Amino acid sequence: MREIFHVASVEDVLSGKVTDVYFTNVEKTLRLLGINPRVAAEVRASSLPDQWRWAVFAGLEEALRLLEGREVDVHALPEGSVFYPEETILLIEGRYLEFAVLETALLGFICQATGVATKAARCRVAAGERLLLSFGARRIHPFIAPMVERNAFIGGCDGVSVVLSAELIGERPTGTMSHSLMLCVGDEKTAFQAFDRAVDPEVRRVALIDTFQDEKFGAITAAEALGERLFAVRLDTPASRRGDFAKILQEVRWELNIRGYRHVKILVSGGIDEHQILLLNPYADGYGVGTSISNAPVVDFSFDIVEVEGALRSKRGKMSGKKRLFRCPSCSNRSLLPWNEDTPVCACGEPMKPLLVKVMESGRVIVDLPRPRDIRSRTMREISHLDL
Repeated sequence: MREIFHVASVEDVLSGKVTDVYFTNVEKTLRLLGINPRVAAEVRASSLPDQWRWAVFAGLEEALRLLEGREVDVHALPEGSVFYPEETILLIEGRYLEFAVLETALLGFICQATGVATKAARCRVAAGERLLLSFGARRIHPFIAPMVERNAFIGGCDGVSVVLSAELIGERPTGTMSHSLMLCVGDEKTAFQAFDRAVDPEVRRVALIDTFQDEKFGAITAAEALGERLFAVRLDTPASRRGDFAKILQEVRWELNIRGYRHVKILVSGGIDEHQILLLNPYADGYGVGTSISNAPVVDFSFDIVEVEGALRSKRGKMSGKKRLFRCPSCSNRSLLPWNEDTPVCACGEPMKPLLVKVMESGRVIVDLPRPRDIRSRTMREISHLDL
């Protein structure tokens, strides 16, 4: 396969071949010295990209599959949990050479997954209850499309567009039609009616209205062509034609309403992010978000040894010793404390709850890994009180 596509195989990743070379150099040196200490190493992010105040942890399942069969213990935040800068989100304990060459891959799994999930969650917060779909697969390498769309889903998207991605997360793919349909047919009304006849009845009828006409006239054409069967119109207007995009949406809404098509929703796609969502919310009923989620900035997690053979030891700029993360169930205050300290009592008087859960023991996963929809439910609970 590598002779055709520029990708690593599963075996390459699990064997540690996808590693920065300095880890193989360290491994050779420690073996020469006969040193293989038991260490505790933690994963944390000292800051978040783009001035994000919070993030959503993702990628844990793949990280555990990477470590499976290695003599290590792992504590971690449940996937889909909100976290903040400087908090320990994952702790690994074991002989260092058990996982030294896996650090690169482990960070790769969680850094990108967390970035995607967080960007989707930010779009979800901005959109509120409006429909939110992942449309970004064409902007990324196809081999990672299922990973990206899984994390877009658990971060808050209601659906994903790629067929394989949907299969892997146990959902139905969601999508409408492309401009190519209208271009091949040559007439929007004929294309809308043919789409209605061709596509399965359970698929919502969403008409893409900006191929040939002004958007408000395209909306009228779609509504008259499909009537009550039309669920929504979608605007994917290119930036060169947008002008005041909110005003265009307002016009479309007016023209549909005044003709009795109040049931028809307005969906928007093309260059959408959480900031544009806030501007378009007065008129849009849903969004297809592509590049801003699929190419979300990674969360720059670090992986640091904090104990060696039980002794407190860390590099400069890091706090030594294992740590536990707590949250108050009443007021949501959080606290990061040394591992062996007693469970703290919040300032409000409520005992705090530990957030890190033991998920792996001696290389064996000891918890039931949740389905993507269950992870998404956790994310929705945790971001429900947050803003951007």
